[in-house]
Amino acid sequence: MRNVGIIMRRELASYFATPLAYVFIVIFLFLANVFTFYLGHLYESGQADLYPFFTFHPWLYLFLIPAISMKLWSEERKSGSIELLMTQPVELSEAVLGKFLAAWIFTALAVALTFPLWITVNYLGHPDNGAILTAYLGSIMLAGGFLAIGSCMSALTRNQVVAFILAVVACFMFLLAGFPLVLDVFRSWAPQPLIDAVASLSFLTHFESIQKGVIDLRDLLYFAMLIAFFLLATAIALELRKAD
Repeated sequence: MRNVGIIMRRELASYFATPLAYVFIVIFLFLANVFTFYLGHLYESGQADLYPFFTFHPWLYLFLIPAISMKLWSEERKSGSIELLMTQPVELSEAVLGKFLAAWIFTALAVALTFPLWITVNYLGHPDNGAILTAYLGSIMLAGGFLAIGSCMSALTRNQVVAFILAVVACFMFLLAGFPLVLDVFRSWAPQPLIDAVASLSFLTHFESIQKGVIDLRDLLYFAMLIAFFLLATAIALELRKAD
């Protein structure tokens, strides 16, 4: 874990060494407030909760998270610095985990900076703060799932734009996995157990229950296993493309 920590700290520092971190945080906070107050109608709803705020998180992450993850490995492969990294006494799995954790911590920091909204609803009424805290946990787990997918897509190509597009498409499919748009593709030929399995992969289905303040072990395991799967896929993709 020492090597993981070193890589994580180096990567986290690199975010703030460029305008990327500040641009992302400003855009995320701006859009989160616009969606909450203008599309979610927080004031007009008359409810002291952050449901309108968390409802739009999956759609914010759909485009903002791939913007972070697209450079995780594609830039390393394009510049050739991945070869330098692999000459260090670091396992590939440690590098994958360290870079992912840095991006996840950075995203969690951006989410944490929305705390004025939490203060606002407490000022306006008496919300269920336990449910709000649970929703924050669900949002961070959701972001981790997006980042793991983005990391895998970034490992598949040297081009950051291609990595961004692949990540958006993959994340969009996982978001709507439980909806007819995706399920209709399988209904004409797949058996019902397979269709049910595809439907169970939906990000929205698992996030909505956590968003309501209900912590189900199955939802947490889903995100944990999804993250682990795509990080493993990232390591395999990098291993196979070492010679590229």
